[in-house]
Order: sequence, then structure tokens, then C-alpha cells
Amino acid sequence: MSNVLDLFDQTVFDGERATGATNLLQCVWVYNRAVDIDGVRRFHQHLQQGRLSRRIERSPLPFSRHRWVSPSHQSELEIAAPRPRAEFDTWLDEQANTPLDAGHGPGWHLAVLPFSDGGAGLSLIISHCLTDGVGLCEALAAAASGHHDPISWPAAGSRRRWQALSEDARQTARDIPAIGRAVVAAAQFARRHRSGDDAATAPSVVPAREDEPITLPTATVFVDADEWDARAQSLGGTSNTLLAGLAARLAQRVGRVTADGSVDVTVPVNERTDGDTRANAITNVDITVDPEPATTDLREIRAAIKQGLIRSQDAQNERFELLPLVPLLPQGLVRRSVGVSANGAASVVSSNLGAVTPGAYRPDGTDADSMVMKPLGPGVTKAIMHQLGGLLVLLSGRTHEQVFVSVLAYQPGRSNSNDGLQHDISSALSDFSLTPTTGWESPEPMISSGAGK
Repeated sequence: MSNVLDLFDQTVFDGERATGATNLLQCVWVYNRAVDIDGVRRFHQHLQQGRLSRRIERSPLPFSRHRWVSPSHQSELEIAAPRPRAEFDTWLDEQANTPLDAGHGPGWHLAVLPFSDGGAGLSLIISHCLTDGVGLCEALAAAASGHHDPISWPAAGSRRRWQALSEDARQTARDIPAIGRAVVAAAQFARRHRSGDDAATAPSVVPAREDEPITLPTATVFVDADEWDARAQSLGGTSNTLLAGLAARLAQRVGRVTADGSVDVTVPVNERTDGDTRANAITNVDITVDPEPATTDLREIRAAIKQGLIRSQDAQNERFELLPLVPLLPQGLVRRSVGVSANGAASVVSSNLGAVTPGAYRPDGTDADSMVMKPLGPGVTKAIMHQLGGLLVLLSGRTHEQVFVSVLAYQPGRSNSNDGLQHDISSALSDFSLTPTTGWESPEPMISSGAGK
């Protein structure tokens, strides 16, 4: 089996290297009873032997694709000193800043926080270079059941330099037809978008001396699954279209709209198959949503997603057509081109995991009381955010009787505080007559948030 990176995985890795920003996923579990530490240790050991047990080895050729290899070292299980449950979010923020490196390792880190007032919480931080959300759920379920990955990657540095140069040069030669098609697609893309940008959709001017790192606001809301499904059905939609409608409504509230008031929504679609070794096995469906009628009728969004799925079967997403060029670009040009992958400054990502595989919420061998998955972006600077035109990502999934919606957001020109994001999410949910249910801190309805400034 080839260990050459898929072009999308190469793009994610090169983008991180060029910008210094890290795209992470954080999986969070909460137990309302004492956690079985021995069970967690077994879970950790199985993760070390599973599909997440790999790292990326860079090619000696500056224009060739990188390769998967076995990790040289992996992160140890962290068992933190007990804290009150009320400090769980603070601890999660600290975990989010754990140094990870998909190239040199470690690429992920698992930690346990016993609650001094009863129960425990767990956090798994992982680089998006290693997996997407669906792949992570599959890896977690496999580890919880004790299954090992049958794939064995080569050891790092196992190829002699002459062999690596020769093999990678041949791989680049095989990529030449795709590179040629990408050059044509890039020229067409430039012509289409040269006159299409306007002040509402173009990235804002980067402020002077704004390269300091920032912490992006995050928040997670929990909605009763029956209430969520009933609302989606009453509006003529599905869980997927309700999330897209919520994303559009939230985008409208934060001013992330095009000149005509519509919202460009990107819906990642899972393409993972049995034995798939890609880290990010997805394609994107891009739709335009009018946020005004979304709260009373989801049929238009549902039809748009359906048409987008049909188009994706016939033709590749235009941004994916450009991927063969990425290995050829110097880091400076990759950094200046990051806005292309974001689908414009008014776009929003609406990613729905669907029903999470039950094994994924059993890190100690038994069902956790709650589980969420959160997108994170440590290492981001104001300059990058202004170049992108901001960011709005919604990630949702269903566990037990709950639907979680995790949000990562930044909008140039706004305060970008946690309180502001919480207010915007609460208002958007109210637009759909939805309210958050119990989270992990309080028996009262709540919105759990991460740190932001």
C-alpha cells in the first residue's frame, strides 16, 4: 500500500507549515462517576497501536509529496491533579495549547482530569493532519474495542537519500498530468473571480503589526436530540439542513454575508471507505443560503445540498482541482493563497458527523455521560484572520440523546469575545425555537464555551 500523502492531506500539512497556525480537533468526554483509569490506559495503548499511530515525513524534494511513516515517539497519557468540575473548561483550554506536530510528533495527546467534586473529564487533542472527524470517531471506536490497525507504515528515515530522491521524483512525474489540469483550472478560477470580488466578500486589509497570536472564541451548545429532529422535520428539512440553516443564521448575526445578504455555506461530505488511509477523506459541497427564510422553511437549503451532492458526483469541487499545484508552491505563496481554500471571506463551514459510533464515547470501556468534538485553531494571528476574512466553523454530532454543536469563530472588526459568541449562538437557536440543554458544568440549561479574546 502506498504511503504517499493524498493531495488534500498534503495541502492541510503545507498550509499549517506556511501559516504557523494549527488545525486541531478536541474530543471531550465527561463521566458523572469515577473513571476507570485502567480502562483509559488500555484505550491509550490501543490508540498508540491504531490508525492514528503515524506521522508525516517530508520529501527531500521541495516539490514532491510527503509520506506517512511510523512515529518515532508518542505522547504519554496525562493524569492531571483533581480540580472542581467548574474548572473543566479552563483545563480544556490548557489542553488545547498542548504542542503537537504531525511532522515530528507527537500528533495527539490524551489527558484525564478527575473532578474533586465527583466524576471526571477527558480530552484528546489531535492534529487535523492526521484525521478528520469521521476518521477520528472510527479510530476511537476501534481503540475502545481493542482493535489494532492492520496497516504498518515504514519507519522514519528507512529510505536512503538516493532512494527517496528517485522514488519522489517518479511520483512527481506521475502527478504531471494532474498538475497540467490544475494549471488550466487555476487560470479559469482566476478569470472567474477577478471581477467577482467586492467589498462585502473580499478579505479585509491586514492591520499593521498584527502578527501576535490570538485565541479564537469557541463555544459548544447541547440540544435535546428529539427536539432537534422534531424542529428539522417541521421545517421540511433534516438534521444536516438544520445545521446549515443555523450556520447561515449565525453568519448573518455576525455580519459574515455577501453583498446581497446571502451566506456561502460549505458542507463537508464524508468519502471515507473501508481501508481508506487518507487523513481527510472528504469533498466539499458549496451552496448559497438566504438566512432569512431558513428559520421557517428548510426545503430550499435541502434542495441546494441535494443538487450540490449531484454536482459533486459529476465534477470535482473547483478548489480541489487546484490541489496538484500545492506541492510545487513555496511556503510564501502558500501563505498568501490560504484564502482560496476558505472559499471566500463570507463563507461558513457546516460539518455534521451524524450519529457518532457508540464505541467512540467509551474511552474507559463504558459509555461516557456526554461527548463532544470541537474544532480548534491555536497559533492563529490577527494577520492571518484578516487575510482569510475571518472564520466561522460549526461542527455537530449526535451522542446518546443529545446533539452537540461546536463553533469556532472570528470576525474582523468585531469584539470576538466568548460572551459575544455565546449571545449570537443563543439568539440563532432562539430563531429556530431551540434551546440548549444540560452541559457538563451545571444542571441548568447552559452554553459551554472555551477561551477567547
